[in-house]
Amino acid sequence: MRAGLLLLNDHPQRWDARSPCLSHDITQPRPCGKAPWPIHPCGRLLPRSHETTVSMRVLLSTIGSRGDVQPLVALGLELKELGQDVRMCVPPDFRGWIEGLGIAVIPIGPELRSAAQPQAAGAVPTPEQRRQMMEGTVTAQFDTIAVAAEGCDLILGATALQIAAPSIAEKLGIPYVFAAFCPAVLPSPHHAPPVLAMLGDAPALATTEYGKLWDQDARRWNEMWASLLNVHRAGLGLASIADVRRHVLTERPWLAADPILAPWPEPGDPAVFQTGAWVLADERPLAAELEAFLNAGDPPVYFGFGSMQVAEGLGETLVASARAFGRRAIVSRGWAGLSLPEDEPDCLTIGEVNQQALFRRVAAVVHHGGAGTTTAAARAGAPQVIIPQRYDQHYFAARVRHLGIGVAHAPGEPSADSLMRALEQALEPEMAARARAFAPSVRSDGAQVAARRLLACVPSSSTGGLER
Repeated sequence: MRAGLLLLNDHPQRWDARSPCLSHDITQPRPCGKAPWPIHPCGRLLPRSHETTVSMRVLLSTIGSRGDVQPLVALGLELKELGQDVRMCVPPDFRGWIEGLGIAVIPIGPELRSAAQPQAAGAVPTPEQRRQMMEGTVTAQFDTIAVAAEGCDLILGATALQIAAPSIAEKLGIPYVFAAFCPAVLPSPHHAPPVLAMLGDAPALATTEYGKLWDQDARRWNEMWASLLNVHRAGLGLASIADVRRHVLTERPWLAADPILAPWPEPGDPAVFQTGAWVLADERPLAAELEAFLNAGDPPVYFGFGSMQVAEGLGETLVASARAFGRRAIVSRGWAGLSLPEDEPDCLTIGEVNQQALFRRVAAVVHHGGAGTTTAAARAGAPQVIIPQRYDQHYFAARVRHLGIGVAHAPGEPSADSLMRALEQALEPEMAARARAFAPSVRSDGAQVAARRLLACVPSSSTGGLER
């Protein structure tokens, strides 16, 4: 088994995130509407020069698909704007893109895109295969992140597969911050744990017993990861960890999700710091062929499933559902290589695209429910149909349904009939109006808020004299 292919999100002195540097709210915008001024931990306004004269080296680490990596790119660029040195530890699929933006990359594990191809979709791994994958990914993380973190002042890890990063930070004596992109990743009595499809999970029914599900989740974390983690910690001279989930998620995780679209269910809870979503500004123009298609008729329906595996022949089903309402279709090929059976003037396949520009010009967005796509569609004011497959996608499907800005399709492969029923609701004028009205409430400054907060987390000895 190749190290790094295990994507459960299907992708004594340890620093305590409740330290004083995290205890003050700096999320409120300035009167001019710009992102907040940097605030001293004691509440004083830091001088403007703080943003450019203080330099620290930050490692941003994740293992996952584009939806896991792009928010960290947004944060990294904000940190660079503030004069900080940033490096990223991500799968090699994204190295060229990120280095082109001026951020150093240390690749971890193999390329992940091949895992989404239809031919790679097979049976659920056997217990022995899963054990080998787990051993491989933990070893790769400890080996790679230890090298990537050399000389760094802080590590920020995103997504729940960050098994090694907190231990590396502890060994180096530097702060560690964990960030989730969805509330469902973090334990709460108000929602269920994420759905781990690889392990046979099914979405939990609405219940008042979420606490029991989270207890089971904690036990599974320990059963899966404790022995592997503690072997490597012993090799670093670190004490064993009894609660792996608490170790990885930390005692005060950050929530990089929009507070209206995906709010933490306990407002004012000091245990979670919600920054807002980390949105990467995209100024790329749409391709000429796409522009011509958009201009040739009424707004089409967009279909895209990101890095998800999909059944062969799904493209024909998608186009048929749009045609049932006299709508044209744009189909994103995604990592699965979706294609259309015929070249017709009412449908178009596309590759990587500026979603921020495209989604403002479509009638509806049909997608898998990833945090990034859900946020982009909400910001654009486009009605959504979410067909969740795994992990946090079920949460976002439920949220758009609750907010009245989209439809939660049943999990699994859609049929032409099921998609038509969902699209019928999404294309109603009332839902389109609600989606447009909701769009202005979605914030875009989350990465700025997070970048400034990170500056307050590093001791002065690590940053060359930052006033404390």
